[in-house]
Amino acid sequence: MADLEPPYRRIAADIRRRIGSGELSPGDPVPSARQITRDWGVAIATATKALAVLREEGLTMVRPGIGTVVTGRTAGARPGRTAHRRAAPDRGVPELTRARIVATAIGIAEAEGIAEVSMRRVAAELGVATMALYRHVRGKDELTLYMIDAAFGAVPLPAVPPPGWRPRLELAARLLWQLFRRHVWLAPTMSLTRPQPAMNGLRFTEWVLASLDGTPLSLTDRLHVHLLLFGYVRGLATTLEPEAEAERETGMTGNEWMDLGFGGAAVPSGVPVFERLIEIDDFDLDLDRLFVFGLDRLLDGLAVFIDTRGG
Repeated sequence: MADLEPPYRRIAADIRRRIGSGELSPGDPVPSARQITRDWGVAIATATKALAVLREEGLTMVRPGIGTVVTGRTAGARPGRTAHRRAAPDRGVPELTRARIVATAIGIAEAEGIAEVSMRRVAAELGVATMALYRHVRGKDELTLYMIDAAFGAVPLPAVPPPGWRPRLELAARLLWQLFRRHVWLAPTMSLTRPQPAMNGLRFTEWVLASLDGTPLSLTDRLHVHLLLFGYVRGLATTLEPEAEAERETGMTGNEWMDLGFGGAAVPSGVPVFERLIEIDDFDLDLDRLFVFGLDRLLDGLAVFIDTRGG
């Protein structure tokens, strides 16, 4: 009669069995929601619900940078007691606050990607009803705004900037790249054409605009410089999250994947220059090096533009 069970319960039971048999040990990653949707042919909501059951039982937890992993709890050890303990207000459980909600959402995004963040998933992680979150956050869009604001709040903008517009813009770009490196979910979350009004993000924008004080650029020109710089860094950074997911799923870096023949795909004929390029043994597609190369060229071009404006 197991087939009469909801799919999410069958999925949770299978993973629970693997934990109980020792196939999955404490610290081992469990299948991600996306992997479950592929393996079981179910919707992402079903996969998320199955993972939530295991977390409520205390069998799994989200570990930032890794994903959902097995805890040290024994499979089958009175499921449901953890959820009851979390819900009890008189046993030292931290108060539900916006800060906790945002931190939990960021933890999910760090471990599994921004696509896995939802109000239901955050509520399951906190062991509360989904509606409880709406007393602190009005919905997914507002939650995303607070996540962006929290991330940018850690950017160490110097109170005394370096002299000259070029060192200031270079510093701003490097800080932004480091931020996107630290939070790989952040770049694809932010919009260039419909920017989210996060206060700490606006502080960063203000710092970049002020970096052009003393130049002949108009306010419109300054905004275009900011958008150009932000667009370049964000555009390159949008490769970070899918690359991190690919590394988790394949166990290979991008360069290792290319060394093995582009994942087994044949290089098409008629591209002799590209063929010579991939034969270079010491070639390494280093995103940090690519970032610096592009940033230098962008600043070189801005220097010419600013000179012509002052001419």
